Amino acid sequence: MNQTLEAQAREAPQATQQPAAEPTQSQSIAVEIYDQIYHLRGTDPAYIERLAAVVDAKMRAVASHGNTVDSLRVAVLAALNIADELCCARDRSDNLAGSLQNSQQSLRSRAGDLSHLLDELLEDRKVG
Repeated sequence: MNQTLEAQAREAPQATQQPAAEPTQSQSIAVEIYDQIYHLRGTDPAYIERLAAVVDAKMRAVASHGNTVDSLRVAVLAALNIADELCCARDRSDNLAGSLQNSQQSLRSRAGDLSHLLDELLEDRKVG
């Protein structure tokens, strides 16, 4: 994500979006994460809002399971949880990619074997 972040510590009830601009042009969007407003710039406001919602939800989940009120500590623990989810997803993706590659090699080998058998069968029919 190639976004710039400006944090302004003020409370707001909801995320607000700036007027629409061209899809490829960077635009500013205000999002609320853990009761703080952040002004972010990017080309996809809906995506930025989705990311902010994920971070906000994770921070609130971490805060509800702990006794800390320090927002920095909550943010770090939330970041660790998000990093763990990312690493697990990457491991699953790598495993699936390896399985897919093995399956493709197996299918190519099987297709080669079947092609060879078909060639032999057709050759036998020409001779016989």
